Amino acid sequence: MSGIVAIVGRPNVGKSTLFNRLTKSRRALVDDLPGVTRDRLYGEVTTGDRTFTLVDTGGFDPPADQDFAEQVHEQIEVAMAEADLILFITDARAGLNPLDFEVARRLRRTNKPVIQAVNKVDGPSQEDDAAEFYALAQDIHFISSAHGHGVAGLLEDIAARLPAVDAAAEDPEDYQGPIKVALLGRPNVGKSSLLNRLVGDQRVVVSEVPGTTRDVVDTPLSTGGRDYLLIDTAGIRRHGKIGRGLEKASVFRSLRACQRAHVVIVLMDASEGVTDGDLRAVGQAVQAHRGVMVLLNKWDLVKDDSYQVRQVRLAAERSLRFAPWAPVHQTSLVTGQGVKKVLPTVRRIYDQYSRRISTGDLNQALEEITAHHPPPMVRGKRLKLYYASQVSTRPPTVVIFANNPKAVHFSYRRYLTNELRRVLGVDCAPVRLVLRQRSGRKASRGPRRGRRS
Repeated sequence: MSGIVAIVGRPNVGKSTLFNRLTKSRRALVDDLPGVTRDRLYGEVTTGDRTFTLVDTGGFDPPADQDFAEQVHEQIEVAMAEADLILFITDARAGLNPLDFEVARRLRRTNKPVIQAVNKVDGPSQEDDAAEFYALAQDIHFISSAHGHGVAGLLEDIAARLPAVDAAAEDPEDYQGPIKVALLGRPNVGKSSLLNRLVGDQRVVVSEVPGTTRDVVDTPLSTGGRDYLLIDTAGIRRHGKIGRGLEKASVFRSLRACQRAHVVIVLMDASEGVTDGDLRAVGQAVQAHRGVMVLLNKWDLVKDDSYQVRQVRLAAERSLRFAPWAPVHQTSLVTGQGVKKVLPTVRRIYDQYSRRISTGDLNQALEEITAHHPPPMVRGKRLKLYYASQVSTRPPTVVIFANNPKAVHFSYRRYLTNELRRVLGVDCAPVRLVLRQRSGRKASRGPRRGRRS
């Protein structure tokens, strides 16, 4: 990830519409009624070779009769505090509003880089009518979130002004730093206890009261000839139970810790079974393309009940189908069961997470894979996969060039990913597959006949 960009502005200026366009999704609710967005929404945006997290927020100064008005402002403050760059949106149709000046004044106090965009400008002819917004900033983008006018230039400016450090720069091929391990999970599942067990010391506060850990805590550890950086995080609660202010900021920092890590250990309470909160934590790590290890903790509470043991294992198996490569271990931090297997498994995941294969071997494997299960026909034409190249590690990322990448069905993509994992020798780490159009071969139908020059 290259950084975090927060969208802020008055209600009903088109923030959620822009969020949906940039993330190519419909996750944010869009309505002409002000104050529809209350909580922060997060999405991933890729432009060129840069990827960043986009945060949609509620509007400043929501209607006085709206519920949760105070919470909306708290969410905006948290988003601005954690963002690397702020995207300030105003409304050309409504004109310059006194509240726009107030928002601009607040943004100046943050000392964060700010990009000003005037929305609802559908073409160059309308830009002169919105010239009054130069009173807020000298450098302005005139855009239309609904129709896309000016959005490409806005994206270029965002990418240029984000921090230069991205995933590739942070972890080059010759990276020799510590293995970064984030501990994620719901409150009171044993994250801090696991950290203390691994380092052999009472480094962090452990309590039966959920929510004891508020900040992200980094703890260096050297053992077995390897260096680690253990990142303890606040518990991720079910969305409806997340408290206001400080606790929501803690959850946000936990998600950022996930993106910092190479390997994410998700702890679950085996006595309670697999919950939606557990799966949400795993999903965050998978979405960030990180190595994942699942620990079914508090196993001492279920190991004497054979029926419960069987049910917990079956539930974990079924629930983690979206990450079948993630190792699952049973642990008890009270008795020490399974703790000795944690770091060796982390090392194994990291080694596979950093694996590279030569282009020649990769393409030979691609030929064998497609010979065993040829690409399907699409509208009467055979889908062709020309060649493959591994473009990066952490995770191993393979690009396959095809004649029609959009026509690849998800089931065949899954087949290719699983086979590439086998070829790479990666059975406990993610492999990222990217399908691209082969450039310069649009005329693959062959030269037209019957025409005279």
